[in-house]
Amino acid sequence: MRIDEIDRLVKEATKEWEERVKDKDLFEVVEEVFDTSTVLTIVELYRRGILRRLSGVISAGKEARVYLGYGRGGEPLALKIYLTSSAEFRRGIYKYIIGDPRFEGLKIKDTRSLIYTWARKEYRNLSKMHEAGVKVPKPIACLNNVLVMEFIGEGRERYPLLVEAYRELTVEELGDVYRLVLEELEKIVCRARLVHGDLSEYNVMLKPELDIVVIDVGQAVDVNHPNALDFLKRDVENINRFFKREAGIEVEDDEVVFKRVLSCLERRKEGL
Repeated sequence: MRIDEIDRLVKEATKEWEERVKDKDLFEVVEEVFDTSTVLTIVELYRRGILRRLSGVISAGKEARVYLGYGRGGEPLALKIYLTSSAEFRRGIYKYIIGDPRFEGLKIKDTRSLIYTWARKEYRNLSKMHEAGVKVPKPIACLNNVLVMEFIGEGRERYPLLVEAYRELTVEELGDVYRLVLEELEKIVCRARLVHGDLSEYNVMLKPELDIVVIDVGQAVDVNHPNALDFLKRDVENINRFFKREAGIEVEDDEVVFKRVLSCLERRKEGL
């Protein structure tokens, strides 16, 4: 889609926000990956007062790109925009939706509705985790294939992923981070009653003063999902593998961590 076509769509959608939408950074972003529907979704976020300005790319992946934006008060936001044309992504996400009791009876008509469902799923997962005290970005809004959440970083730069920063840490610091990750894993399961399903060094951000934030929770499933225990085992194995083989620290046995989390879940079921 050319810039002049986007300009026409924006003008037709809302004259009130015309001058703001002409922001150079916005058009560069739009020209690169946005289809017409996504353009109109961004315009609607402007109209609702959720988004005041959109800037450059924070991170890019096969299924989504994350952009830096600013809210009505100038606060930095992260906009995760799912690409509606990723066939590989579509094939991989069904197993995280089918079987989740929260999505029983859901009828997915086409690819676009599947992506919209996935965006809402991540928003709901973020909301549940945030309310349960899990260290995740605060969810702000979700519309179609656009998820708006708290920006985790400083200035225009996001904080590094664990995989990007672990070599700069001491053995003692890595041990502290390992314990923090296990604490969040337990909170996700026992407080939010979800299983992350893809917890690894790529989905943990490292904040200053050795704090962490768990990200990319779209695939998280309810603890009653038929594959929840398999996903939990994989999360535990992934975390232990990274900290043992890559970071070089002593870790707990996989089965010990798994059973501890399960016992926590059982105590919660019994109301203890």
